[in-house]
Amino acid sequence: MELRLGELKPRETYKLLIGLVIPRPIAWISTRSANGVANCAPFSFFNVFSEDPPLCVVGINPRASDGATKHSLKNIRRTGEFVVNLVDEATANAMHISSEELSEDESEFEKAGLTEAPAALVQHPRIAQAAACLECRLFKLLEISATRELVLGEILLVHAREGIVDPVTKRVSEQHYRPIGRLFANRYCTTRQRFSLPGSLPE
Repeated sequence: MELRLGELKPRETYKLLIGLVIPRPIAWISTRSANGVANCAPFSFFNVFSEDPPLCVVGINPRASDGATKHSLKNIRRTGEFVVNLVDEATANAMHISSEELSEDESEFEKAGLTEAPAALVQHPRIAQAAACLECRLFKLLEISATRELVLGEILLVHAREGIVDPVTKRVSEQHYRPIGRLFANRYCTTRQRFSLPGSLPE
C-alpha cells in the first residue's frame, strides 16, 4: 500500500501518523493563566532533540470543541515559560483526566487531584506527583499552519523523583522510572519489557 499524504484529508493523515509513529512520549505541560489558575494538559507530539542547548519541542493544535487557542499555548505566549512534567504509570490516570477541556477559570490540577509545587527558575507551577519535570524557557515559536504550532523550549532545570537519577553518573534508573507512552485514541503503553541488542548506538 502507498498513501500519498497530499491526497488525504487532515484527519486521515492524523490517524495514520499517530498510529504508525508509536509510542510517543507525553509532555504534560503545566502553566498558570493570567487570572492565577493553575493549568495542565497532555500533548503527545513531543520530544527532546538537542542537548547543547538542551531543547524540547511540542506540537500544539487548537481546541477540538471550538477551535480556540489552548490555554497552555496562551500562557506560554504570554510568559515565555512553561513546565513539561513527564508521565509515569503512577500518574497516568491523572494525566488522562487532565486532558478534558475545561474553562479558563477551572483548574485541571483540582479536577485530577494534583498538587502544585513551585518551580525554581520559571513562574509556572510544576506537578508535585510527576516523576520528573523540565522547567523551560520559550526558545522559539513556529507557526506551522492554522492548526499547528511548534513550541521549542530551552530546558533550564530538571526535577526528578528520588531514586530516578543517579546523582553521580546522571543515568536514569530503569527500575525506578516507569514512563508511559501514547499510542492512539485512549491507548497507552508501558516500557516494562526492554531488551538489548549487540553493539551500541550513539547516546
